[in-house]
Amino acid sequence: MAKLRLPLSDGSIEDYSTGPASPFPLASTTALPRTVYAAAHVVADPLRMTDPVTSPVVDWDATLKFRHHLWGLGMKIAEAMDTSQRGMGLDWSGAKELISRSLAEARTVAGADLACGAGTDQLEPAKTRSLDDVIAAYEEQFAHIEANGGRAIMMASRALCRMAKSRDDYLNVYDRIISQAADKVILHWLGDMFDPELAGYWASRDVDTAMATVLDLIRAHPNKIEGIKISLLEQRHEEKLRAALPAGVKMYTGDDFNYADLIEGDGKHVSHALLGIFDPIAPAAAAALQRLAAGDNAGYHAILDPTVALSRKIFEAPTQFYKAGVVFLAWLNGFQSHFRMLGGMDAARGVVHYADVFRLADKAHLLADPELAAARMRQLAAVNGID
Repeated sequence: MAKLRLPLSDGSIEDYSTGPASPFPLASTTALPRTVYAAAHVVADPLRMTDPVTSPVVDWDATLKFRHHLWGLGMKIAEAMDTSQRGMGLDWSGAKELISRSLAEARTVAGADLACGAGTDQLEPAKTRSLDDVIAAYEEQFAHIEANGGRAIMMASRALCRMAKSRDDYLNVYDRIISQAADKVILHWLGDMFDPELAGYWASRDVDTAMATVLDLIRAHPNKIEGIKISLLEQRHEEKLRAALPAGVKMYTGDDFNYADLIEGDGKHVSHALLGIFDPIAPAAAAALQRLAAGDNAGYHAILDPTVALSRKIFEAPTQFYKAGVVFLAWLNGFQSHFRMLGGMDAARGVVHYADVFRLADKAHLLADPELAAARMRQLAAVNGID
Protein backbone atom coordinates (compact mmCIF):
# COMPACT_ATOMS: atom_id res chain seq x y z
CA MET A 1 0.00 0.00 0.00
CA ALA A 2 1.46 3.34 -1.09
CA LYS A 3 0.54 6.67 0.46
CA LEU A 4 0.49 10.06 -1.23
CA ARG A 5 -1.31 13.40 -1.24
CA LEU A 6 -3.72 14.13 -4.07
CA PRO A 7 -5.68 17.25 -5.04
CA LEU A 8 -9.48 17.33 -5.08
CA SER A 9 -11.75 19.36 -7.35
CA ASP A 10 -12.59 21.82 -4.54
CA GLY A 11 -8.93 22.80 -4.23
CA SER A 12 -8.23 20.80 -1.10
CA ILE A 13 -5.65 18.04 -0.70
CA GLU A 14 -6.39 14.55 0.60
CA ASP A 15 -4.20 11.76 1.96
CA TYR A 16 -4.67 8.75 -0.29
CA SER A 17 -3.63 5.11 0.07
CA THR A 18 -3.51 2.79 -2.92
CA GLY A 19 -5.00 -0.66 -3.03
CA PRO A 20 -3.22 -3.87 -4.05
CA ALA A 21 -1.36 -4.38 -7.31
CA SER A 22 -3.24 -5.39 -10.42
CA PRO A 23 -4.00 -9.14 -10.46
CA PHE A 24 -4.34 -9.32 -14.23
CA PRO A 25 -1.66 -11.20 -16.20
CA LEU A 26 0.47 -9.18 -18.63
CA ALA A 27 0.44 -11.97 -21.22
CA SER A 28 -2.09 -14.54 -22.34
CA THR A 29 -2.46 -17.26 -24.97
CA THR A 30 -6.23 -17.68 -24.51
CA ALA A 31 -8.29 -16.81 -27.59
CA LEU A 32 -10.66 -13.88 -27.13
CA PRO A 33 -14.38 -14.27 -27.93
CA ARG A 34 -14.55 -11.00 -29.85
CA THR A 35 -12.32 -9.41 -32.46
CA VAL A 36 -10.48 -6.79 -30.42
CA TYR A 37 -8.38 -3.93 -31.74
CA ALA A 38 -6.61 -1.70 -29.24
CA ALA A 39 -5.89 1.72 -30.71
CA ALA A 40 -2.33 2.26 -29.52
CA HIS A 41 -0.52 5.42 -28.44
CA VAL A 42 2.94 6.55 -29.45
CA VAL A 43 5.80 7.36 -27.07
CA ALA A 44 7.53 10.70 -27.50
CA ASP A 45 11.29 11.10 -27.21
CA PRO A 46 11.74 14.07 -24.83
CA LEU A 47 15.52 14.07 -25.12
CA ARG A 48 15.39 14.78 -28.85
CA MET A 49 12.45 17.17 -28.95
CA THR A 50 13.75 20.71 -29.09
CA ASP A 51 10.20 21.87 -29.79
CA PRO A 52 7.50 19.30 -28.96
CA VAL A 53 4.77 21.39 -30.59
CA THR A 54 6.27 21.97 -34.04
CA SER A 55 8.98 19.28 -34.13
CA PRO A 56 7.72 16.19 -32.29
CA VAL A 57 9.99 13.15 -32.16
CA VAL A 58 8.85 9.55 -31.58
CA ASP A 59 10.75 7.06 -29.44
CA TRP A 60 10.41 4.14 -31.82
CA ASP A 61 11.85 1.50 -29.50
CA ALA A 62 9.43 2.30 -26.67
CA THR A 63 6.53 2.68 -29.10
CA LEU A 64 7.09 -0.75 -30.66
CA LYS A 65 7.73 -2.38 -27.30
CA PHE A 66 4.27 -1.30 -26.18
CA ARG A 67 2.77 -2.98 -29.23
CA HIS A 68 4.40 -6.25 -28.15
CA HIS A 69 2.59 -5.81 -24.81
CA LEU A 70 -0.78 -5.59 -26.62
CA TRP A 71 -0.05 -8.49 -28.95
CA GLY A 72 1.01 -10.56 -25.93
CA LEU A 73 -2.49 -10.18 -24.53
CA GLY A 74 -4.08 -11.52 -27.72
CA MET A 75 -5.18 -8.14 -29.03
CA LYS A 76 -4.94 -6.77 -32.52
CA ILE A 77 -3.71 -3.20 -32.96
CA ALA A 78 -5.42 -0.31 -34.69
CA GLU A 79 -2.32 1.55 -35.81
CA ALA A 80 -1.82 5.23 -36.59
CA MET A 81 -5.30 6.15 -35.40
CA ASP A 82 -6.65 8.97 -33.27
CA THR A 83 -5.08 7.49 -30.11
CA SER A 84 -1.64 7.85 -31.69
CA GLN A 85 -2.33 11.62 -31.83
CA ARG A 86 -3.01 11.42 -35.54
CA GLY A 87 -3.54 15.00 -36.66
CA MET A 88 -2.83 16.26 -33.13
CA GLY A 89 0.92 15.79 -32.88
CA LEU A 90 1.56 12.98 -35.37
CA ASP A 91 1.42 14.15 -38.98
CA TRP A 92 1.25 11.96 -42.09
CA SER A 93 5.03 11.77 -42.34
CA GLY A 94 5.23 10.37 -38.81
CA ALA A 95 2.23 8.12 -39.40
CA LYS A 96 3.86 6.68 -42.53
CA GLU A 97 6.93 5.69 -40.54
CA LEU A 98 4.80 4.32 -37.70
CA ILE A 99 2.82 2.17 -40.14
CA SER A 100 5.94 0.84 -41.87
CA ARG A 101 7.70 0.05 -38.61
CA SER A 102 4.67 -1.58 -36.98
CA LEU A 103 3.87 -3.77 -39.96
CA ALA A 104 7.49 -4.91 -40.12
CA GLU A 105 7.50 -5.57 -36.37
CA ALA A 106 4.29 -7.59 -36.59
CA ARG A 107 5.99 -9.99 -38.99
CA THR A 108 8.44 -10.90 -36.22
CA VAL A 109 5.67 -11.96 -33.79
CA ALA A 110 3.66 -15.14 -34.29
CA GLY A 111 -0.03 -14.31 -34.54
CA ALA A 112 0.44 -10.55 -34.39
CA ASP A 113 -2.13 -8.60 -36.35
CA LEU A 114 -2.95 -4.97 -37.02
CA ALA A 115 -4.87 -2.67 -39.31
CA CYS A 116 -3.69 0.84 -40.13
CA GLY A 117 -5.43 4.16 -40.38
CA ALA A 118 -5.70 5.68 -43.86
CA GLY A 119 -6.88 9.26 -43.98
CA THR A 120 -6.29 12.52 -45.78
CA ASP A 121 -4.25 14.42 -43.19
CA GLN A 122 -1.44 15.23 -45.65
CA LEU A 123 -3.77 17.71 -47.35
CA GLU A 124 -3.34 21.38 -46.57
CA PRO A 125 -6.78 22.99 -46.18
CA ALA A 126 -5.88 26.03 -48.30
CA LYS A 127 -4.70 23.80 -51.15
CA THR A 128 -7.63 21.35 -51.12
CA ARG A 129 -9.92 22.44 -53.91
CA SER A 130 -11.95 19.39 -54.94
CA LEU A 131 -13.11 15.92 -54.04
CA ASP A 132 -10.47 14.62 -56.44
CA ASP A 133 -7.86 15.98 -54.01
CA VAL A 134 -9.51 14.02 -51.21
CA ILE A 135 -9.59 10.84 -53.28
CA ALA A 136 -5.93 11.22 -54.23
CA ALA A 137 -4.96 11.66 -50.58
CA TYR A 138 -6.83 8.52 -49.55
CA GLU A 139 -5.25 6.63 -52.45
CA GLU A 140 -1.77 7.70 -51.39
CA GLN A 141 -2.29 6.45 -47.85
CA PHE A 142 -3.95 3.18 -48.90
CA ALA A 143 -1.07 2.58 -51.31
CA HIS A 144 1.50 3.05 -48.54
CA ILE A 145 -0.29 0.64 -46.21
CA GLU A 146 -0.77 -1.99 -48.91
CA ALA A 147 2.81 -1.65 -50.16
CA ASN A 148 3.94 -2.56 -46.65
CA GLY A 149 1.66 -5.60 -46.52
CA GLY A 150 -1.09 -4.06 -44.41
CA ARG A 151 -4.82 -3.52 -44.59
CA ALA A 152 -6.60 -0.26 -43.97
CA ILE A 153 -9.02 1.40 -41.63
CA MET A 154 -10.61 4.17 -43.70
CA MET A 155 -10.49 7.07 -41.28
CA ALA A 156 -12.98 9.90 -41.24
CA SER A 157 -11.59 12.82 -43.23
CA ARG A 158 -11.61 16.45 -42.17
CA ALA A 159 -10.98 17.42 -45.79
CA LEU A 160 -13.94 15.39 -47.04
CA CYS A 161 -16.15 16.93 -44.35
CA ARG A 162 -15.14 20.39 -45.60
CA MET A 163 -15.49 19.66 -49.32
CA ALA A 164 -18.55 17.38 -49.55
CA LYS A 165 -21.84 19.08 -50.39
CA SER A 166 -24.13 16.04 -50.27
CA ARG A 167 -24.47 12.42 -49.24
CA ASP A 168 -23.64 11.46 -52.83
CA ASP A 169 -20.26 13.16 -52.50
CA TYR A 170 -19.47 10.90 -49.52
CA LEU A 171 -20.78 7.80 -51.28
CA ASN A 172 -18.79 8.51 -54.45
CA VAL A 173 -15.51 9.06 -52.55
CA TYR A 174 -15.96 5.97 -50.38
CA ASP A 175 -17.10 3.85 -53.34
CA ARG A 176 -13.98 4.78 -55.28
CA ILE A 177 -11.59 3.92 -52.44
CA ILE A 178 -13.33 0.77 -51.20
CA SER A 179 -13.73 -0.66 -54.71
CA GLN A 180 -10.01 -0.47 -55.43
CA ALA A 181 -8.76 -1.54 -51.98
CA ALA A 182 -6.70 -4.74 -52.05
CA ASP A 183 -8.31 -6.14 -48.90
CA LYS A 184 -11.41 -5.66 -46.80
CA VAL A 185 -11.70 -2.23 -45.21
CA ILE A 186 -12.83 -1.15 -41.76
CA LEU A 187 -14.88 2.04 -41.83
CA HIS A 188 -14.31 4.68 -39.16
CA TRP A 189 -17.10 7.00 -37.97
CA LEU A 190 -15.65 9.39 -35.43
CA GLY A 191 -18.02 11.84 -33.76
CA ASP A 192 -17.34 15.54 -33.41
CA MET A 193 -16.74 15.16 -29.67
CA PHE A 194 -13.47 13.48 -30.70
CA ASP A 195 -12.75 15.94 -33.50
CA PRO A 196 -14.88 19.10 -33.85
CA GLU A 197 -13.86 19.38 -37.50
CA LEU A 198 -15.90 16.23 -38.24
CA ALA A 199 -19.24 17.79 -37.29
CA GLY A 200 -21.88 16.91 -39.89
CA TYR A 201 -20.01 13.91 -41.26
CA TRP A 202 -21.92 11.87 -43.85
CA ALA A 203 -23.53 15.20 -44.92
CA SER A 204 -25.87 15.49 -41.95
CA ARG A 205 -25.84 16.50 -38.30
CA ASP A 206 -28.83 14.21 -37.73
CA VAL A 207 -27.52 10.81 -36.65
CA ASP A 208 -30.37 8.81 -38.20
CA THR A 209 -29.90 10.53 -41.56
CA ALA A 210 -26.15 9.98 -41.43
CA MET A 211 -26.72 6.36 -40.44
CA ALA A 212 -28.92 5.80 -43.48
CA THR A 213 -26.07 6.99 -45.71
CA VAL A 214 -23.60 4.68 -43.98
CA LEU A 215 -25.91 1.71 -44.40
CA ASP A 216 -26.37 2.45 -48.11
CA LEU A 217 -22.58 2.45 -48.45
CA ILE A 218 -22.13 -0.81 -46.55
CA ARG A 219 -24.94 -2.57 -48.42
CA ALA A 220 -23.26 -1.60 -51.69
CA HIS A 221 -19.98 -3.24 -50.59
CA PRO A 222 -20.82 -6.09 -48.15
CA ASN A 223 -17.89 -8.22 -49.33
CA LYS A 224 -15.29 -5.43 -49.15
CA ILE A 225 -16.11 -4.08 -45.67
CA GLU A 226 -14.89 -6.01 -42.64
CA GLY A 227 -16.82 -3.80 -40.25
CA ILE A 228 -17.46 -0.29 -39.02
CA LYS A 229 -16.12 1.44 -35.95
CA ILE A 230 -18.58 3.94 -34.52
CA SER A 231 -17.55 6.47 -31.87
CA LEU A 232 -20.55 8.62 -31.00
CA LEU A 233 -20.62 7.87 -27.24
CA GLU A 234 -24.32 6.98 -27.44
CA GLN A 235 -25.18 3.31 -26.88
CA ARG A 236 -28.55 3.54 -28.66
CA HIS A 237 -26.96 4.77 -31.89
CA GLU A 238 -24.55 1.86 -32.00
CA GLU A 239 -27.23 -0.68 -31.18
CA LYS A 240 -29.48 0.64 -33.94
CA LEU A 241 -26.74 0.54 -36.57
CA ARG A 242 -25.47 -2.83 -35.34
CA ALA A 243 -28.89 -4.43 -35.78
CA ALA A 244 -29.13 -3.17 -39.37
CA LEU A 245 -25.71 -4.33 -40.62
CA PRO A 246 -25.60 -6.98 -43.36
CA ALA A 247 -24.55 -10.47 -42.31
CA GLY A 248 -20.79 -10.78 -42.03
CA VAL A 249 -20.12 -7.08 -41.41
CA LYS A 250 -18.91 -6.49 -37.86
CA MET A 251 -19.77 -3.67 -35.53
CA TYR A 252 -16.62 -2.42 -33.83
CA THR A 253 -17.54 -0.39 -30.80
CA GLY A 254 -15.61 2.82 -30.37
CA ASP A 255 -17.87 3.85 -27.49
CA ASP A 256 -15.48 4.52 -24.63
CA PHE A 257 -18.45 5.20 -22.33
CA ASN A 258 -20.52 2.03 -22.84
CA TYR A 259 -18.19 -0.66 -24.20
CA ALA A 260 -18.81 -3.25 -21.46
CA ASP A 261 -22.51 -3.68 -22.29
CA LEU A 262 -22.01 -3.32 -26.03
CA ILE A 263 -19.33 -6.00 -26.21
CA GLU A 264 -21.43 -8.37 -24.11
CA GLY A 265 -24.34 -7.81 -26.50
CA ASP A 266 -28.11 -7.85 -26.16
CA GLY A 267 -28.68 -11.55 -26.70
CA LYS A 268 -29.05 -11.15 -30.46
CA HIS A 269 -26.26 -8.83 -31.56
CA VAL A 270 -22.79 -8.19 -30.18
CA SER A 271 -20.13 -5.56 -30.75
CA HIS A 272 -16.48 -6.27 -31.33
CA ALA A 273 -14.00 -3.61 -30.25
CA LEU A 274 -11.75 -0.94 -31.69
CA LEU A 275 -11.07 1.19 -28.65
CA GLY A 276 -8.57 3.72 -27.39
CA ILE A 277 -9.34 2.78 -23.78
CA PHE A 278 -8.11 -0.77 -24.47
CA ASP A 279 -4.59 0.67 -24.69
CA PRO A 280 -4.31 1.45 -20.93
CA ILE A 281 -6.69 -1.26 -19.64
CA ALA A 282 -5.49 -4.10 -21.90
CA PRO A 283 -4.70 -6.63 -19.11
CA ALA A 284 -8.10 -6.14 -17.45
CA ALA A 285 -9.90 -6.19 -20.80
CA ALA A 286 -8.22 -9.47 -21.81
CA ALA A 287 -9.04 -11.05 -18.44
CA ALA A 288 -12.66 -9.90 -18.67
CA LEU A 289 -13.08 -11.23 -22.19
CA GLN A 290 -11.74 -14.60 -21.09
CA ARG A 291 -14.50 -14.70 -18.47
CA LEU A 292 -17.02 -13.86 -21.17
CA ALA A 293 -15.68 -16.68 -23.35
CA ALA A 294 -16.20 -19.06 -20.44
CA GLY A 295 -19.84 -17.98 -20.08
CA ASP A 296 -19.13 -16.12 -16.85
CA ASN A 297 -20.91 -12.87 -17.65
CA ALA A 298 -20.94 -11.78 -14.01
CA GLY A 299 -17.17 -12.26 -13.83
CA TYR A 300 -16.79 -10.32 -17.06
CA HIS A 301 -18.65 -7.36 -15.61
CA ALA A 302 -16.89 -7.59 -12.26
CA ILE A 303 -13.59 -6.94 -14.04
CA LEU A 304 -14.63 -4.59 -16.83
CA ASP A 305 -17.31 -2.41 -15.23
CA PRO A 306 -14.88 -0.61 -12.87
CA THR A 307 -12.83 0.41 -15.91
CA VAL A 308 -15.83 2.21 -17.41
CA ALA A 309 -15.79 4.92 -14.73
CA LEU A 310 -12.09 5.42 -15.47
CA SER A 311 -12.75 5.60 -19.21
CA ARG A 312 -15.50 8.17 -18.75
CA LYS A 313 -13.07 10.35 -16.82
CA ILE A 314 -10.29 9.98 -19.39
CA PHE A 315 -12.70 10.74 -22.24
CA GLU A 316 -14.54 13.59 -20.55
CA ALA A 317 -14.98 16.82 -22.51
CA PRO A 318 -12.98 18.16 -24.25
CA THR A 319 -12.88 14.54 -25.41
CA GLN A 320 -10.16 15.02 -28.03
CA PHE A 321 -7.60 15.36 -25.23
CA TYR A 322 -8.22 11.84 -23.93
CA LYS A 323 -4.82 10.78 -25.28
CA ALA A 324 -3.21 12.53 -22.31
CA GLY A 325 -4.89 10.13 -19.88
CA VAL A 326 -3.90 7.13 -21.99
CA VAL A 327 -0.22 8.11 -21.97
CA PHE A 328 -0.38 9.10 -18.29
CA LEU A 329 -1.41 5.55 -17.37
CA ALA A 330 1.32 4.08 -19.57
CA TRP A 331 3.80 6.16 -17.57
CA LEU A 332 2.31 5.16 -14.22
CA ASN A 333 2.53 1.49 -15.17
CA GLY A 334 6.16 1.66 -16.28
CA PHE A 335 5.66 1.27 -20.04
CA GLN A 336 7.60 4.49 -20.58
CA SER A 337 10.07 6.45 -18.49
CA HIS A 338 8.47 9.89 -18.78
CA PHE A 339 5.21 11.75 -19.19
CA ARG A 340 5.84 13.93 -22.22
CA MET A 341 3.74 13.83 -25.37
CA LEU A 342 3.91 14.89 -28.97
CA GLY A 343 2.64 18.42 -29.38
CA GLY A 344 2.94 19.02 -25.63
CA MET A 345 -0.45 17.36 -25.14
CA ASP A 346 0.45 16.27 -21.61
CA ALA A 347 -0.44 19.87 -20.69
CA ALA A 348 -3.96 19.51 -22.11
CA ARG A 349 -5.30 18.20 -18.78
CA GLY A 350 -4.78 19.56 -15.26
CA VAL A 351 -3.36 17.87 -12.18
CA VAL A 352 -6.82 17.41 -10.64
CA HIS A 353 -7.87 15.43 -13.72
CA TYR A 354 -4.76 13.27 -13.47
CA ALA A 355 -5.35 12.71 -9.77
CA ASP A 356 -8.88 11.52 -10.54
CA VAL A 357 -7.53 9.17 -13.22
CA PHE A 358 -5.00 7.83 -10.70
CA ARG A 359 -7.71 7.08 -8.12
CA LEU A 360 -10.02 5.43 -10.65
CA ALA A 361 -7.21 3.32 -12.11
CA ASP A 362 -6.36 2.16 -8.60
CA LYS A 363 -10.00 1.29 -7.86
CA ALA A 364 -10.20 -0.65 -11.13
CA HIS A 365 -7.09 -2.67 -10.10
CA LEU A 366 -5.05 -1.38 -13.02
CA LEU A 367 -1.85 -0.27 -11.26
CA ALA A 368 0.71 -3.01 -11.89
CA ASP A 369 3.10 -1.60 -9.26
CA PRO A 370 1.31 0.80 -6.89
CA GLU A 371 4.58 1.98 -5.33
CA LEU A 372 5.99 2.98 -8.72
CA ALA A 373 2.70 4.57 -9.77
CA ALA A 374 2.48 6.51 -6.50
CA ALA A 375 6.08 7.70 -6.82
CA ARG A 376 5.38 9.03 -10.31
CA MET A 377 2.11 10.63 -9.25
CA ARG A 378 3.98 12.36 -6.43
CA GLN A 379 6.41 13.78 -9.01
CA LEU A 380 3.54 15.21 -11.05
CA ALA A 381 1.88 16.59 -7.93
CA ALA A 382 5.13 18.23 -6.82
CA VAL A 383 5.55 19.97 -10.18
CA ASN A 384 2.07 21.38 -9.59
CA GLY A 385 2.93 22.72 -6.13
CA ILE A 386 1.72 19.82 -3.99
CA ASP A 387 4.32 18.78 -1.42
